[in-house]
Formats: sequence, structure tokens, C-alpha cells
Amino acid sequence: MAETEGMAPLLALTQGDPAGIGPDVTLAAFLRRRELDLPPFLFIGDPQVLAARARQLDMKVEIRPSNPDRARADFADALPVLAIPAGLDVVAGQPHKASAPATIKAIETAVSLCMAGDVGAVVTNPIAKSVLYEAGFGFPGHTEFLADLAAKATGKPVRPVMMLAGEKLKAVPLTIHIPLKDVPAAITHELIVETCRIIQNDLKGRFGLEAPRLAVSGLNPHAGEGGALGHEDGDVIAPALTALRAEGIDAFGPLPADTMFHDDARKRYDVAVCMYHDQALIPVKALDFDGAVNVTLGLPFVRTSPDHGTAFGIAGQGVAREDSLVAALKLAGRLRSKAGAA
Repeated sequence: MAETEGMAPLLALTQGDPAGIGPDVTLAAFLRRRELDLPPFLFIGDPQVLAARARQLDMKVEIRPSNPDRARADFADALPVLAIPAGLDVVAGQPHKASAPATIKAIETAVSLCMAGDVGAVVTNPIAKSVLYEAGFGFPGHTEFLADLAAKATGKPVRPVMMLAGEKLKAVPLTIHIPLKDVPAAITHELIVETCRIIQNDLKGRFGLEAPRLAVSGLNPHAGEGGALGHEDGDVIAPALTALRAEGIDAFGPLPADTMFHDDARKRYDVAVCMYHDQALIPVKALDFDGAVNVTLGLPFVRTSPDHGTAFGIAGQGVAREDSLVAALKLAGRLRSKAGAA
């Protein structure tokens, strides 16, 4: 159902791995929906898992079968669920590959609803890639699977970019889940330019920044120290930034990563573009461990996710914090509202 002007967008929230803390934080966020003024969401997953976890956590939550047409009204007094059975009796903290098909189907369903305009954005609870791999999942992770679904839906190639967004810092890792030894060869002129173009486009179109400022880190200590500590900064990164500036994109650097993240430095830019996973994620998590959000740029729909994993070790124990999911729901609502109602 299309939103009307001024109405908060309806979000699709996927279950994630049912044995993880996804159900825990979903229930906790729902109970705080009025206090936190959360946008309405339709949970896509197993209602029995939610009901069992609510009993385990002693949370009084009505679980109601629903769909995109009814979910907004249901959300006032019940947690609306589009049912996808998990495929087994789920035990909190005990992942099983038998749940993988339902986990995958939940993601596919959320994307399908979003592409059809039935929901405004997709928010995903954490998955366990190792569990999905056991069941034959053929993608490196969540982001790549979402990009493949988007490409199939649109018939166009999709290049996803992962951004971690906290209150104090937004950061994009240029390379993600590859060994550190492989990073230098993976950093190319084309990768830098294409990634920064996508960042520029989404910061303008979805975050509402008129003239985004992109601070780009160096790869080596001191950004190579003029070639004394490595040549990638001068030979690859700097020319790519020159090309971006020629296009009108305010991308500057390469900057020494050790001086990019203090308070005064962060005032100079809107997003930090980093060369590898930990270079981006360490400062984001140090500054806002509980409230940071994973945002996928470059998709034809809004997608956010909590910036944490399945946390099987604490699932069902009542200690999981819902802060990151709350932030992901709020950010998805804001981004979808800026992009316009479906």
C-alpha cells in the first residue's frame, strides 16, 4: 500500500538467523515503538519463533499474522508478522542449517515487497553466513545477495557499497571481507572512482546532502610518506581522487588514517572512505558501538541493518541491546522519507 504524504513508511524487517538475537531485539524494539516513535514495520519470519522467544524473555507481545495492507494498522497494538516457517523447532543460541532456506526466503520476500512498492524499505536482522554456507548459499554475504536480487528485479547490474553510519561518523570500507595481504592489489583506480560516485549519488539523493565531502584515507602509514612507506597512495589513490574532483566530486586525500578520526578532523567531511575493513569499522565502533547502522548504498531501494552479528552466545538471555536495530529502523524511515513515498 503506497504511503501518503507525511505518513511514516512501512518497513519490512527480516528475521535473520532465528537462533540469534534478531527475535530478541525485534521484540525489545517493538515494545519501545511509541517511546522511540519508530516507523511501523512488518516482521518477515516465523511467528512461532517470536512467540517462543517472547515467552522465554517474559515479554508481553501480541504476535499477529499480517500483510503489507494491514501491518500499519496492526502495529498499533500487535507485532505484525508475514509468516515464513523456520523449518524446525528453533532453540535460541543453537543455529542449524535447516533454518537457512527460511532465512533466505525472508530476505527475498522483503526485497520483492520493496521493489513492488508494498513496503518502503528493507531492514535486515543479522544472518550467520557459516550456517547459510552449509546449506549451499552462494554469496559472500548479505550485501552481495541483496545486490543480486536487485539486479534480477531490475535487469540492470548493481554495485553495492557498504557504509557504516553512526551519530559521529560515516565510513565506507573500499575493500571488505578479504585478507589484509590481498588489499593492495584490490585497490584500483576504477574501484575508487566507482565507489566514490555511488557514495556521492546516495549522500545527495537519500541523505539530502547538497555537496557531500568525501575524505579518502591512504593505504600505508602516513599515506605512504611520499613513497618511503609504499607507492599505492601516490600511484593509485591520488590520481583517482584527481579524476573525481574533475567530475565535481569533493573527494580529498589520501589522508593518513591515524589523524582522520579525531573530533576536529571529522568536522571537515561527511563520510570517510577507507581502504580496508578494519580501517573503517574500528573508528565507527569505537565512537558508537551500540548505535551504528550498516547501510547498503547503490541499491534501487533503501536497506539498513544493525551493525552487529547474530550473537548466538547471548540469544534468549535477555541481555541483547536493541539500540542498533532501533537506529537501523529510524534511519531506514528517514532515508525512505527523503527519497519520497512509494
